[in-house]
Amino acid sequence: MTDPLNNSYYAATAAGWRPRGEALDDRCDVAVVGGGFTGLSAALACAERGFSVILYEAERIGFGASGRNGGQLIPGLRWTASELADEFGNERAGALFDLCWRDNRVKARIAKHGIACDLKAGHLEAAWTPADFAAMRREADYLGQRHGYVTDVVEKADMGVHIASPLYNGGVYDPQGGHFHPLNYALGLAKAAEAAGVRIVEGRRASIDSLKARYIIDATDSWIGEVEPDLGRYTVPIMNYNIATAPLANADALLPTDAAVADSRFVLNYFRLSADKRLIFGGGERYSQTPPRDIAAFVRPFMAEVFPQIANAEIDYAWGGAVGVTMNRLPHIGRRGNVFFAHGFSGHGALITTTAGELIAEALAGTAERFDVLASLPSRPFPGGEWLRRPLATLGLLYYALKDRLG
Repeated sequence: MTDPLNNSYYAATAAGWRPRGEALDDRCDVAVVGGGFTGLSAALACAERGFSVILYEAERIGFGASGRNGGQLIPGLRWTASELADEFGNERAGALFDLCWRDNRVKARIAKHGIACDLKAGHLEAAWTPADFAAMRREADYLGQRHGYVTDVVEKADMGVHIASPLYNGGVYDPQGGHFHPLNYALGLAKAAEAAGVRIVEGRRASIDSLKARYIIDATDSWIGEVEPDLGRYTVPIMNYNIATAPLANADALLPTDAAVADSRFVLNYFRLSADKRLIFGGGERYSQTPPRDIAAFVRPFMAEVFPQIANAEIDYAWGGAVGVTMNRLPHIGRRGNVFFAHGFSGHGALITTTAGELIAEALAGTAERFDVLASLPSRPFPGGEWLRRPLATLGLLYYALKDRLG
């Protein structure tokens, strides 16, 4: 398998970790399959509740999207809070809001375990069009009035406070959001899980049917179709790529408040500064699983459009891999018998994955009320069956990408 962490800034600056080998005894209360944020959080929370836990990772901890994403901590889901209320009513939407906006379990875990992962506060959603900004303003008003959730609406003339780019038509700054080093967060969770008694096995592809456990947690996300083919029908993999420049002398001028930024296009750009003043930039998507021959050359034009002043900056790292996307961009979470699953976070999972893992542990321990809130999110498989599912999904995604270019 091609290594998605090859030439990754995160892998180059990862905290120390030695590969973990075989478990001498496979019997346990809970077997977790997948060593990303969801699986690690679930394993840790289960161990804290007294369960014996083994976590199996086919490659190594953080190999999937958890170890190579843009590091953006964006409260909420891909749907806005008002969209959730329109669809589900105020009571159900309020329960989702409490879990997905207010309840920052990532920050709590970092504080509890002293995880060194360059955590920074502040996230800016940047409006690509005036219509996007008008929608953001309405949503900010709704968040404040309905939920008492305070954000800062930034007019176009004031965007320079946060970002040295003329492209955007205003935005909304959320102090509850932020950014971090995702691979070091994953490794920190792994170390905390081991300290709580979790046995971690890397380099072993676990089969659900052969695991000797009372409960199983499938946290394989983009690879879930290889573990449970039926669940694989609910997502398609979208290839996403990032670059990290060399340290920049003008880094603080580019992003003066050190906020992470994501824009409002369907095929969005997202970027932030690393702790050592590199610009980490994600831009563009590919619907083929074959990576570009030159990832840096693929992403550079998107960076240059946003920041022409560093169009020719040296790029030290370029990497990427698959993100599991559902039809409605909401995560698919649930239970089938003794198997719990959570996947399809659709590029918006850096915060909600930790919550999902911990709520699975709550449900295992007998309190499923909050787990059921997430499990009740609507989901349906992509049409087209095994052979046509991805081509049909690709056509839909290309349509929305074209709308970005046209307007």
